[in-house]
Amino acid sequence: MRLNITHKTVYRYEHAPFFSAQVFRLTPRTNVSQHVLRWKIESIGGLSPWTDAFGNTCHTLVIDDPPERIEVRASGEVVTEDVHGILKGEPGDLPLEIYLRQTEQTEPDAAILDFANGFADALAADRIGGLHKLMEEIRSRVEYVIGTSDAQSTAQDAFAGGQGVCQDHAHLFIGSLRALGIPARYVSGYLYDGEQTDPHSAGHAWAAAWVDGLGWVSFDVSNCKSATENHVSIAVGLDYDSAAPIRGVRGGGVGSELLDVEVHLSDSQQ
Repeated sequence: MRLNITHKTVYRYEHAPFFSAQVFRLTPRTNVSQHVLRWKIESIGGLSPWTDAFGNTCHTLVIDDPPERIEVRASGEVVTEDVHGILKGEPGDLPLEIYLRQTEQTEPDAAILDFANGFADALAADRIGGLHKLMEEIRSRVEYVIGTSDAQSTAQDAFAGGQGVCQDHAHLFIGSLRALGIPARYVSGYLYDGEQTDPHSAGHAWAAAWVDGLGWVSFDVSNCKSATENHVSIAVGLDYDSAAPIRGVRGGGVGSELLDVEVHLSDSQQ
């Protein structure tokens, strides 16, 4: 599939701050499931590129005396291939043990530990089959409901409340696996559904588990399936916080800050 992607972020300040600093993880990387044909990020000011510890391409934007409106546009074209969610030969530069470390967003409580332990035998007997069973049970227990969580929500919040969105499903899946000694990572990206009419629906998140002999295997818990050619990954990390597309701080500026994000995907081969 050949996907055209546009990701627009607009900040609006009631009163402009005197300082703004943003970090963008908005650049897909080429791997066995996707090949980046072209990509650019546009904004006022100068973008400084760098690579984080997870191998994500990042850009920093620092603006002194920013205006009351800042727009950032990432766009390009990516060719995807359905590899059944398996990213062979991509262990990354970090030791796998790093992906066993729980974070505030993935940390399991007693209820999640008890839930995860119920899959220990299935995962030991058939790793892939057990991972699918875990994914299906999480999706069954945690209903996908927009507006029930935010960027700081945790796996514990979602499991206790029985509701969440894609990042909550991913955090619960990841936290459960790490509790059982299985490396797992968070993936942020895009999902093309073929009928993209809502510009706010294409941003997505899923998880990946390390399987010996295969590599990283992706699991889109919200849609209860492995990643397909409709998925485009842009960053990986331990959780949402370390793989968020945009993070930033500001200095000064009295009043509210409004953030509007629009993501558009289209298949150029159709």
